Amino acid sequence: MDAIHQHRREKQAAVAKAKPKLHDFSRLPVREALRRELEQISSTCVDCGFCAKECAFLRKYGSPKQIADGYDPLEEKQRAMCFECSLCGLCGIVCPVGANPAEMFLQMRNETVARGHGVYPEHGMLLGYERRGTSRRYSYYGLPKGCETVFFPGCTLPGTRPDKTFSIFEQLRRSVPSLGIVLDCCTKISHDLGREDYFAVMFGEMKNFLTDHGVGEVLVACPNCHKVFARYGGDLKVKTVYEVLAGNGWIPLSTVSGMVTVHDPCSVRTEKTVHDAVRRLIRKQGLEVKEMTHSGVKTVCCGEGGSVACLAPEFPGRWGTIREEEAGNRRIVTYCAGCAGFLNRRTPTDHVLDLIFDPEAVMRGKSKVAKAPFTYLNRIRLKKRFKKAVDSAVTRERAFNVPEAPKKKGLLERLPALLRLWAP
Repeated sequence: MDAIHQHRREKQAAVAKAKPKLHDFSRLPVREALRRELEQISSTCVDCGFCAKECAFLRKYGSPKQIADGYDPLEEKQRAMCFECSLCGLCGIVCPVGANPAEMFLQMRNETVARGHGVYPEHGMLLGYERRGTSRRYSYYGLPKGCETVFFPGCTLPGTRPDKTFSIFEQLRRSVPSLGIVLDCCTKISHDLGREDYFAVMFGEMKNFLTDHGVGEVLVACPNCHKVFARYGGDLKVKTVYEVLAGNGWIPLSTVSGMVTVHDPCSVRTEKTVHDAVRRLIRKQGLEVKEMTHSGVKTVCCGEGGSVACLAPEFPGRWGTIREEEAGNRRIVTYCAGCAGFLNRRTPTDHVLDLIFDPEAVMRGKSKVAKAPFTYLNRIRLKKRFKKAVDSAVTRERAFNVPEAPKKKGLLERLPALLRLWAP
């Protein structure tokens, strides 16, 4: 085994010394953000093949350098290609020269949408789900007097597990008495679909509301929300509820025995403190954790990332196969409600909050998880429950939204003024 690792290190060192042929992007009619990413990948990637070994998308379309050098924003096939990348970031982790292709593919999506393309009917359901999350009906902000920290459970957890969402809030409030609640959507769906201006307006309005009312920290249950707040939250600090529970010495009400494995969501692949906190909580429940080959920083996408399933379901299917094979006969525990639902179609998968609040049911395969359309009813009921439970000095239902523009003019033409209006 040592000889294998030594051979790999020597190969990586040799690859790192290679000098890729430079490509001229100066005349390519793209925005500066994408041009920088294309130049970075073209000048860094050495076609070593490490990323392609991990990713069916790259095996189909070529190395990051090949894709960057051949990119043409005017060609429909290439505009669509970038929407088949899961944006999971594993390619950057295994890259021996430190390239980050996922950022290039995100900028390609942004470029496509900015040019008036990238609107696929297959994404309609996801965008509708997102719009409901930011609507007056489903959103709610309850900030008690002196509130500096809020719980932000995300979209999926309150619908699929409303009682556990409320229970985790009650646990958190024991250590943070003035804890507020924010039921809203971070709009990561739009972010990942290249709707960067829409995302900037919607997330920026929410962020400004919180900071203007004295909130300085957000406790999230969703790893995707963590990624969004960590990258775009500005002065807002973000931490997962799993870190808080593990750090506060969570004592389980009951324990079970057995062995499970853990799926780390790709959105927090580099957040080792989160990985460790979840594993501590699982072990406190009496369970042994057997790691899969792809875990922690080298985790794989569950298949839901980047909304790829809408356009290229074969790629999510391959990610799911990897997870199913590596899990074997072990039950998977994850801490993303989306990952739990997606993986459970392939192999038994539960959310860590299922394990914390109902461990016996999890180990029997009887954990209760709601599905649509009941998830929407659950979110409305949970909102009413929070209204009664939180003595709020400041409340709101989010009425703000980006107005729909006429189809011929396009949505983006109305956004610059809104961006200036809601800029911090």
